[in-house]
Amino acid sequence: MNPNLPPPGTQLVHVGRQPIFDETGDVVAYELLFRGSMDAVEAGRRDTYATSQVIVNAFTEFGIDEVVGDRTCFINMTREFLTGELVLPFGPEHVVLEVLETVDVDDDVIAGVAALVEQGYRIALDDFVWGSGHERLLPLASFVKLDLLGGDLTHLDEIVEACRAYPDIKIVAEGLETGEHVALSNKYGFELRQGYVLSRPQVLTAASLTPSKLRRLELLGALSAKDADLDKVLKIIAGDPALTMRVLRASNSAAVGATSRVSSVRQAVVMLGLAHIRQWAMLMVVDDVAEATETQMADALTRARLCENVASAFGATPDAAFMAGLITAVAQMLGMSPASMAHQLPLTPEIESALERGAGPLGQVLRVVNAYERGDLSEVAAAYAGHDLSGTVVAAMRWSAKAVAATQGAA
Repeated sequence: MNPNLPPPGTQLVHVGRQPIFDETGDVVAYELLFRGSMDAVEAGRRDTYATSQVIVNAFTEFGIDEVVGDRTCFINMTREFLTGELVLPFGPEHVVLEVLETVDVDDDVIAGVAALVEQGYRIALDDFVWGSGHERLLPLASFVKLDLLGGDLTHLDEIVEACRAYPDIKIVAEGLETGEHVALSNKYGFELRQGYVLSRPQVLTAASLTPSKLRRLELLGALSAKDADLDKVLKIIAGDPALTMRVLRASNSAAVGATSRVSSVRQAVVMLGLAHIRQWAMLMVVDDVAEATETQMADALTRARLCENVASAFGATPDAAFMAGLITAVAQMLGMSPASMAHQLPLTPEIESALERGAGPLGQVLRVVNAYERGDLSEVAAAYAGHDLSGTVVAAMRWSAKAVAATQGAA
């Protein structure tokens, strides 16, 4: 497989990350930047689309913890986000909203920024230029960014003095590319610094599920809830014609054991119950999302069934164990980590914590199954004492073989 190409069913997503340092040289924050490819040097665009992509990629594809850890992140904001026309999908913790220099600061922007500050968000004025109108936002700002490379430095004394009139404002010197820029930062006592002389932006890249594949996994997530919302499940299935046909065909299959044929998704669910629909939907999700071969499907379902069958020994919920086992198998086929996939699915806290941190009873289930798959029988014996796992494995393999055969027949 070409290493520059994403695994089947996925697309590559990117986000730029440039460190922001304090006076001692420690990284205290990152500015998140739009990048259209893994080798992009510059952003290329700084519009609403770019801001939206940065937000979506950082918070849902990577997970903000993976991008910035416990540090603060600066994110460029366009007018639509500042005025509330587009809602921010994250809270104010560890986030600084940068007002781009291209934003026309009028009464609507001032009111919107004031509302954001009231909600707890911190504001930075990017590429600040006195006389541009952005000085009207100084009473609301926590940071002012001064461009020492491309900015007009002839009135730097006056601009710094104006900023210092607000004791809570920290100045970020950006565009630092020479030793002279660093010396200038030291001379004025700028609290934070950013630029190529300190560190160039990094481009983080990850495999992300394509929208069509993500919708199939959205169904998987909806089915993972203890009290699955029937209407939500039906809405997801009905919104995907191909998936609708496969669910109906599967429901009509003799392998399901239905006594009469069904002609609608709701009828199938009501007649057969969510338990049957859940199993069939999961089989199809594996096939559709991973574009798996029959052997890969069988291996994935064996793992899921094995997790389900050993769940009770660890006090875990069997349905949740099946789901966790299936997700880890699909993640492996797509070349993704279980934690990365968990970020993309609306999972229950029980499953999410098991996939991300190996926590709880489900985490124990996954560990013993992992140990068995890598041949660490001593760990299996220690964790699964008093139980015969070999018989459970054989039963899981038989079930998965039948399930795959039935799925292929329903396709």
